[in-house]
Amino acid sequence: MSRPSSDLRFRLTTAFQRYVANPLTRRLPSHTLLETTGRVSGLPRRTPLGGRRVGDSFWLVSEFGERSQYVRNIQADPRVRVRIGGRWYSGTAHLLPDDDPVARLRTLPRYNSAAVRALGTDLLTIRVDLTDG
Repeated sequence: MSRPSSDLRFRLTTAFQRYVANPLTRRLPSHTLLETTGRVSGLPRRTPLGGRRVGDSFWLVSEFGERSQYVRNIQADPRVRVRIGGRWYSGTAHLLPDDDPVARLRTLPRYNSAAVRALGTDLLTIRVDLTDG
């Protein structure tokens, strides 16, 4: 069960991301995007995020774990696309609850990782196995 302070942090952070940060960063051609399929609408949903490509995989950490809408979409359909450096790649996302997300963040881009650590309440590692590109 979540504590009231983590619920408030979740609500404030997701509201800021949904209405301010995400609409702006989605428009930046070089920003990394994760495209999932909406579990209810069936429509593409694009989420700006930070992470790093390592070989044929893309690694990221969700700050709110299974409460994140894109994680819930992945649970319904793990087929995703990732835009890295302005180029789209198809892939299959895997939730890795046994991976150490704090250690994983140390291998990912510094500024995004700092934000995830500062704001996150339920970190979850995600690996996307890229199938093309």
